[in-house]
Amino acid sequence: MISLSDYLILSAVIFCIGLVGIFVNRTNIIILLMCVELILVAVNTNFIAFSHFLGNEAGQIFVFFILTVAAAEVAIGLAILTLLFRVKDSISVDVINSLKG
Repeated sequence: MISLSDYLILSAVIFCIGLVGIFVNRTNIIILLMCVELILVAVNTNFIAFSHFLGNEAGQIFVFFILTVAAAEVAIGLAILTLLFRVKDSISVDVINSLKG
């Protein structure tokens, strides 16, 4: 039987991988978005684990709403990146910094 602490340790490891990815990679926007999604998956894993072990479905329902917002975020982010690549021929963070007014 898998205990609650196993899920929390897995979630902490995924969260740390996402944070390390954000701090190590500061050039590629797609990898930054993937690291943010890893952090979001870690949070969702916590919600599911606590919801399961406490016998309450509220955490699982909350995860569905989070996943819906995350899907919209990814769609809008990729659309912006596609337009940025068409205009600037690069998806580097330095290119986005040059768009400041």
